[in-house]
Amino acid sequence: MPILDARELDKTYADVTILDGVSFTLRRGERVGLVGNNGCGKSTLGRILAGADLPDGGEVARRRIATVDYLAQEPQLPAGQTIRQVVASSLTEWNRAKCRWDDLTAELADPVADHDRLVTEQAAAADELTRLGGWERLHEAEAVIGHLGLDDPDRSVDSLSGGERRRVALARLLVGTPDLAILDEPTNHLDIATIEWLEDYLCNRFAGALLLITHDRYVLDRVTSRTLELEAGRLTSYDGGYAAYLAGRAERHAHAERVEKNRQNFLRRELEWLRRQPKARGTKQKARIGRADQALAQRAPRREETADLRLESERQGKTVLELSDLRLERDGRVLIDGLTLALAAGQRVGVVGPNGCGKTSLLLCLLGELEPSDGTLTLGKNTRIAYLDQARSGLDDDASLRECIAGDRGTIEFAGQTLQVESYLDRFLFDRGAQRLRVGELSGGERARVCLAKLLSQRTNLLLLDEPTNDLDVATLGALEAMLCDYGGSAFIVSHDRWFLDRVATSILAFEHDGRVVLHAGGYSDYVERVANAATTPEQASEAPSTKPQRRAEAKSERPRKLSWSERVELEGLLERVDEAESRVASLEQKLADPATYKQANADIGSLRREVASAHEQVDLLTARWEELEALREG
Repeated sequence: MPILDARELDKTYADVTILDGVSFTLRRGERVGLVGNNGCGKSTLGRILAGADLPDGGEVARRRIATVDYLAQEPQLPAGQTIRQVVASSLTEWNRAKCRWDDLTAELADPVADHDRLVTEQAAAADELTRLGGWERLHEAEAVIGHLGLDDPDRSVDSLSGGERRRVALARLLVGTPDLAILDEPTNHLDIATIEWLEDYLCNRFAGALLLITHDRYVLDRVTSRTLELEAGRLTSYDGGYAAYLAGRAERHAHAERVEKNRQNFLRRELEWLRRQPKARGTKQKARIGRADQALAQRAPRREETADLRLESERQGKTVLELSDLRLERDGRVLIDGLTLALAAGQRVGVVGPNGCGKTSLLLCLLGELEPSDGTLTLGKNTRIAYLDQARSGLDDDASLRECIAGDRGTIEFAGQTLQVESYLDRFLFDRGAQRLRVGELSGGERARVCLAKLLSQRTNLLLLDEPTNDLDVATLGALEAMLCDYGGSAFIVSHDRWFLDRVATSILAFEHDGRVVLHAGGYSDYVERVANAATTPEQASEAPSTKPQRRAEAKSERPRKLSWSERVELEGLLERVDEAESRVASLEQKLADPATYKQANADIGSLRREVASAHEQVDLLTARWEELEALREG
């Protein structure tokens, strides 16, 4: 049974078509994901479906008695109310029935009242409460509040941060159990444990239909059974979650490329025929010309634009970064107690843990902006740090995009090339018109790309990235993942994006309770599997060993560890990456040995030698990783 039917929706902003004849149906209990690049109109479509915005054309038909609720990225909450009051307000019918039951109970205390009538009406009110979820609905609401990390339900919503306000709005929606929930980036500001709880709730407890707008690919893959892609104003539907969508999209694009290739071949043949023909033509010739004109008028498939993210690493020394018995305190709380870690060249550490546990504080400590309480922190003399903070600060809202990136410079050094600033920004999908905009006029996703553009213009060999995936669309996420996997330096990456961590991280640094921080080899799925296998009771599941004892325990383990899925995928492509790295070494060495190189006026021989050394290190690193994974596979 349809909950909602959208018919021929059109929407235009500033002469840009956002929706172009969009039509689709959402059915009862259906779970649908909505994906697309930043700025394509996903949030606009969500608002139109929820009735919070109007289309320029077309209509949205909702089932007459169906309730539709919408989680906005910046929700509005009633001033002066507590968290509990705001969340309970969504229980409209239940609250009405509960008030009716309370009133009848109070009337029964009157000795002169009509008790027979009141008892009958009270029983009816009790039946209505049971129909609407039972007497425990308020307790269930408070449980949802707690699961979303809102510890004090009596706090006023006026005192909450932006992330906390989003969680209150999410709790209100979930407790209200609408027939259709439209969730716009529901995992923003949630830690991994809370995201996993939300996944489970949506899969197993939420009974209504769901339209999920998110860049969290694990959530999309687990929760949704159909995926809608919004691209260039048009909507395409794919059966299945995110993985099935990727496969279907790849096949659709491959088919479009085959069709376009056939069209181009047809046009070449017809043009050649037209050149050979005399001016006078009969009916058949005219029909053939008509077919050629029709093929010529067809629009070629639109090529997807993705950001060109590349980062050249500086040569790393023997020591990159070392922590010895590090203790970190903040506001009277012990965040880290006795962390010992030696960061290896090329190691990418994913940092995970609950909100407020100290992940960002660790990065600030590595930057030297937060002093440790005890222990030592040693940076290698060749270590060069670049930092991307979660708030995307350091951007001047009044500056133009061009000024923000380059100041008064005309060129940017990027991946070994000298580029004009305009060409550099083109690589981050900012056309010449956008480059003249003020930073304050940019969307969240665009601001994130500006921060990446600033970061990648630096020479670095150690990246500190705090929630780098926030506000990035799927295409840019893929480009960022590929860049980090090819990056020759090391990285600490704070992220709640499990798909991203599985693709990028070579180890996971997990914040446990009481200041204990544990290092695990592999990606996020490997970490979860190892902790689960190590636990024999639910209580022990949270008792992960500290770093040094963990290494001894792993050494004593009788059962050899097998390759995880992500490691098998990595192994399949490693030899090809080794070959590419060796080819780069050969190319650079050939350039270094060429006498013509030394005759160039702007030749930087020192930089070229460093590139050669860095390329050799990359070969050694990839080869060592291949040997490690191959040994695990054979073992």
